[in-house]
Amino acid sequence: MHQIRFALLVPGIVLFYGCQAFAALQVPDETCGEDPEAYNSFTCLDPAALFASIAGDEPVLQSLGPAELGHVSATAGGELRWRYMDERNRLRKGGPGHSRYQLWRFTPWVQLNVGEMIGGYVQAIDASMFGLDAPYSAAPIDENRADLLQLYGEVRLPGMGEVQTKYRYGRQFLQYGNQRLLSPLGWANTYRNFEGHKLMLTSPDWDLDLFSMHSLNAAAGNVPRPASFDRADQSRSISGAWSTWKGFEQSTVDLYWLFSNESDSSPDLMDGRRQTLGSRYAGRHRMVSESQLAGTWNLDAEAAWQFGRDDFGSVNRDKVQAGMAASTGGYTFDELPWTPGLGGIFWWGSGGRGKDGTIHTFHSLYPLGHAWWGQIDNFSGQNLVDYGVQASLAPTKKVSVVTQWHWFDLASRDDRIYTITGTALPGSGDRRIGNELDLVGNWNISRTLQLQAGWLWFFYGDAVNRGPLARSDAEQLYLQVTWAF
Repeated sequence: MHQIRFALLVPGIVLFYGCQAFAALQVPDETCGEDPEAYNSFTCLDPAALFASIAGDEPVLQSLGPAELGHVSATAGGELRWRYMDERNRLRKGGPGHSRYQLWRFTPWVQLNVGEMIGGYVQAIDASMFGLDAPYSAAPIDENRADLLQLYGEVRLPGMGEVQTKYRYGRQFLQYGNQRLLSPLGWANTYRNFEGHKLMLTSPDWDLDLFSMHSLNAAAGNVPRPASFDRADQSRSISGAWSTWKGFEQSTVDLYWLFSNESDSSPDLMDGRRQTLGSRYAGRHRMVSESQLAGTWNLDAEAAWQFGRDDFGSVNRDKVQAGMAASTGGYTFDELPWTPGLGGIFWWGSGGRGKDGTIHTFHSLYPLGHAWWGQIDNFSGQNLVDYGVQASLAPTKKVSVVTQWHWFDLASRDDRIYTITGTALPGSGDRRIGNELDLVGNWNISRTLQLQAGWLWFFYGDAVNRGPLARSDAEQLYLQVTWAF
């Protein structure tokens, strides 16, 4: 049944916009017709115009504008992404090993609006993997064939003064702050989605979102269903309130409360009933100077306290007292050639147990780990300390290069090493996990066509090499092309 839903969506988009798209990609040319005067409506396809549409700054379907029928308007679009991976000796299921494989992701969408009060959005996904070699096996975030990624309706409610209110229900993403705790996980092949309710209040100085969701796909902690239709996990939920104050110049402050609840908890996973209270500051400050050292300071700092009960690693539901602190900051020399930037990275996610059995391991919930704990994707933020430095160059407005160096330690030597999926692996009793060097290049050919390449290395320390996880150092090379249409 889910294949039928997917199959209906894609042809629907094509038929809906087909005639307009065909006309937009053709240009009059007298050399194409037998008799230009008699057949002045005959046109031929111009390859230059075709490429300009595909690689242009405006997506092909969206450039046609909305289709309207009375008070109903519709727009359509999508994205196709391909990534080639060559990796060895990552901390992942089945390793250590070496494999080359490909990841494909196709996500077409349609948005409907009825006047200014009612809206709807549907986004399909087909995420596939090819060529993965033993001993590795596909991760839950690698495959999701012919499914519905987002499907929701929303309605604008009566506001109060400058406050606008909107209610949304259905399949949707959760993305807040700097994605340290809640992220749609765009780097993964499948994304991460939830199903439930969201109430959004916005005003000139502050925003407030209230939500209650159930996990939907495997990236959100549900049972993996790579070849069948995803259904909400009624035992696993995430609720919360996230408020953002925008009243400061060039900076924002977030305050949030999150409640994650797994009624069918497992001693092998961090789940249980955990509440997280936190705050985040994000700001930019422009340094005005007549010299070439003029530039922009940026700072992002966040801290959270987590409490509740969990049966992780125990037959009992033990108390949880855990926390995290994180920051990134740097300076960009806006007036220098290639606009060089320098910055620092810090993350601390608590770990270990107290003598009374209290769990001190922080659960990083649903993060974008790829952005924070090394791009080779060895770790989640649990029982982890990460110190890092970053440098960047932008030779042109469309080309940039970023490099990072990370130092990784365990927050507690008595706790385990947690992979990017949250799986707990045994260490050696040493704190030192290792170092990572990342080198990533981006070429934004246009707003719709991007090319990215990365070369990543991980040099394992004694926490790995002196224990059951011992292996040679890790390396990963990838090439990624993304096209929005």
